[in-house]
Amino acid sequence: MPKGDLTIHVCTACRRVREDLPDGYDQPGSALAEALSQRLAGQANGITVVTADCLAVCKRPCTIALAADGKWTYLIGDLETESHLDDIVSAAEAYAASANGIVPWKERPPCFRKGVVARVPPLPVRQQRMTS
Repeated sequence: MPKGDLTIHVCTACRRVREDLPDGYDQPGSALAEALSQRLAGQANGITVVTADCLAVCKRPCTIALAADGKWTYLIGDLETESHLDDIVSAAEAYAASANGIVPWKERPPCFRKGVVARVPPLPVRQQRMTS
């Protein structure tokens, strides 16, 4: 995982149906990743944005994952760059500031309340065995 307190993984493989386009779809994850990177650039908040080839939530583009060491990971779908960018940033900041990654329900933006695909527990801390 890249250095920092929080990594936002943005799926770039998801296809969103767009009948107005020649191919009949677009892949909005790249635009979301770029917009998030630009919005968070230069801020000392410990948030890193990375792209992911696939988060396996193909029917709910755009999908992101919020992950940090020792915290629950959230997978959120149905996000739009144009209408949810501010919500994603504020939710990520609240997540980063939390002790365990769990942001109280009432403090989550509506798109996060509706868009949660999964919440994955943190990996257990592995204790190194001491040998004598």
